[in-house]
Amino acid sequence: MYIQGDLQKVFDALFHLGVIDPVLKLDWVKEQKQMHRHYEQISSIVKMASDFEGDAKALTKELKKYDEKILGYLAMEVAREFSNFHGRKKVH
Repeated sequence: MYIQGDLQKVFDALFHLGVIDPVLKLDWVKEQKQMHRHYEQISSIVKMASDFEGDAKALTKELKKYDEKILGYLAMEVAREFSNFHGRKKVH
């Protein structure tokens, strides 16, 4: 699953909702093993974030409609994508 939209906007909205700090404290290996149980909801939120064209406040409002657990999975996906992006950059 990849977010096609503005990762920074999604991160900022999740941070504003207070999702980021609790997610940083989770056991990500354990959580990622359980993600398949929520596949449809995760797919839905990733699609919404990818397709979203509004401002950050409107995105935050849309994200509030989702369960805290699903928001956490979205935050993990955003972190994974940021990591992959920065890992592909070559430093000369």
